[in-house]
Amino acid sequence: MTQIVSCGGREFRDMFAVGISWLEKSIDDVNAINVFPVPDGDTGTNMFLTMRSLMEEADRALDQSVSEVAKAMAHGALMGARGNSGVILSQIFRGMAKKLEGKEKINSVDWAQSLAEASRVAYKGLSKPVEGTILTVMKDIATTAEKVAVQHPNDMVQVMEACHQTAKESVAKTPLLLPVLREAGVVDAGGQGLCILFEGMLKYLKGEVEEMQYSKPKVIAAAVGPSEAHKVGPLSAEEEVPYGYCTNFLIEGTRLSAEKIKARLDGKGESLVVVGDEGTIRVHIHTYDPGSILRYATALGTLHQIQIQNMDDQHVGFLEMQKEKKPKIDTAIIAIAAGDGMKEVFNSLGVSFVISGGQTMNPSVRDIVQAVETIDSDKVIVLPNNKNIILTASQVQELVSKKVAVIPTRTVPQGVAALLAFNYEATLEENVATMTDAIARVKTVEITNAVRSTQINGLKIGEGQAIAIIDDENLVAAGDDATDILYQGLDKADIKSAEIITIYYGGDATAEQAEKVANELHAKFPDKQIEVVNGGQPHYSYTVSLE
Repeated sequence: MTQIVSCGGREFRDMFAVGISWLEKSIDDVNAINVFPVPDGDTGTNMFLTMRSLMEEADRALDQSVSEVAKAMAHGALMGARGNSGVILSQIFRGMAKKLEGKEKINSVDWAQSLAEASRVAYKGLSKPVEGTILTVMKDIATTAEKVAVQHPNDMVQVMEACHQTAKESVAKTPLLLPVLREAGVVDAGGQGLCILFEGMLKYLKGEVEEMQYSKPKVIAAAVGPSEAHKVGPLSAEEEVPYGYCTNFLIEGTRLSAEKIKARLDGKGESLVVVGDEGTIRVHIHTYDPGSILRYATALGTLHQIQIQNMDDQHVGFLEMQKEKKPKIDTAIIAIAAGDGMKEVFNSLGVSFVISGGQTMNPSVRDIVQAVETIDSDKVIVLPNNKNIILTASQVQELVSKKVAVIPTRTVPQGVAALLAFNYEATLEENVATMTDAIARVKTVEITNAVRSTQINGLKIGEGQAIAIIDDENLVAAGDDATDILYQGLDKADIKSAEIITIYYGGDATAEQAEKVANELHAKFPDKQIEVVNGGQPHYSYTVSLE
């Protein structure tokens, strides 16, 4: 076995380059084990495109020390990060670069320490890290690397062989940690991609690059098969929560503490925002009992600009009011959408910039940064409109000098609802709170076709079948008739409690089919307002908004 005593910047870069080439061979295989069988920007694709951006930046590094190459990689990964898996990868490289700072060359111990820091930073980057994912695999790799490096400080091959073996075992066990994987009988796609990357890097260190031309990685089988024990019932309709009172005021005093006030008011309502300094604090909260909030505040100092609004009354006629307003824009809004009709919807509601993207292709961090920089405003709100873009959009906040807020919209209807809640006269913080609130008051039902056979939520799904997904998260129905599946999805989303129904048609659905659906729904629910819009969204026959 070839003993690798140390690794310089050139070898470090080439090691990852070979790993990425190995991953490229498995893009379709990694995509195929995604739990949700939807035509989205899949894990394998997102990981590869993120890594490709990483390598482009590494190739431009003038200094060939490990430190500078790793630093360039981290920047490239962040700017090119696509989807959740890409963002997590970028955090892994951020931690790695941090630990390798100042290193001309590295040995096994340096490498192991960088992996440990990579794991720590990746976990820290997520507000709610989930085990049984790429995070777990990275953590297990780092733990093994540190143990083996102590015994073999000058043998990178020995350490990497142990890392790859641990990665395979960790990936195989991901279904034991994540019930949705166990039910589908697949391993975590992100963890699988990371394992393949490490395998390719190991082959480089062992001098087996030539042999790689005539083979490809193998996908790891789950340690358990599809389980019938874990059944997830259909989504129950969330009980509608009244708006309550939107309460705003300023406190003037001495030695005020925003953190203490926030801690005291936490749990007293929703959409709490507390900002300011020792002399002045602004408070915003949605509460059913504004009196108790004000009594507490008066004990702290003098109150000014007190505003209490009944949000149920405020919501009436809001759409018409927004259309009539034409004030100077202080805060710009960026939305991400696919389909000419969907883009037109956002443009008509005052969005400053629409980025093409969503299903089938997630925009990169760089794409969003460029859009933010293009807009002539120092304050920007981003509507991702896809769960796989939220983390990507969140990375932009640290890369630009402008103040950027990301509203975690997972679907286009959520984006529209958030946009309608935007108030030109409110502060950025107040708008973020109000728009985030608005998301919870809309449900989305999407109809597409399964791109692979799988099992999820107790449903056995065949390739090509129509599937219904609620809020971009819960797959609730599958079958051969798209219209029938649409009705099943609407029932499970509790269409009876909705007042406004908007049908965006796209994919292979025609205007005539959409109108027929609307007419049948109107006959069944004559009291509801039903609207049909040509969304033009690819792959999804129907995207229905229930408000």
